[in-house]
Amino acid sequence: MYIGLKGNQGTLYEDVKLYFEDKELLKKCLYTSKTEKARGGIEKREYWVTSDVAWLSQIDSWTGMKSIGMTRNTITRKGKTTTEDRLFISSLIDNNAETFARAVRGHWVVESFHWHLDVTFREDNCQVIDRRAAYNLNILRKFAISILKNVEMGKRDSMKTKRFKIMLNPMKWLDEILSM
Repeated sequence: MYIGLKGNQGTLYEDVKLYFEDKELLKKCLYTSKTEKARGGIEKREYWVTSDVAWLSQIDSWTGMKSIGMTRNTITRKGKTTTEDRLFISSLIDNNAETFARAVRGHWVVESFHWHLDVTFREDNCQVIDRRAAYNLNILRKFAISILKNVEMGKRDSMKTKRFKIMLNPMKWLDEILSM
């Protein structure tokens, strides 16, 4: 399992960032990359991982930390290039860059799902007090997300837009939804 690092974790974030900024240390890391067309542009995802963590001053504060990793996403769209680096710590000693890449990508699928629950369905604003009712609503929202992801409306609409269109004319979409 990998945990994303942010600036609020004291010097750990800065220490790991400095490590990956050193070109000589970066060369010693395990590395993999993938380039593909995505979201109207070219996306290159690079992954570095290493178990060289004994030097970290905060290693005792993170029980079981065995490796650190970095991802760099470079997206070129309409002639404009943006780059984003993300840092991670892990309890895994596997030190396989492909495993690290799969774990990080898999984590963002889960994050995307939770983002939809919050943004599309405003789950965090739900004021239902009864636990069973809140649980049932959560299941219904997840079911609705799976339907919205699979319903074809002719163009690439957002989940919010799909939800709105179905709400405006539910009978129009009922057959397609029930046939899934």
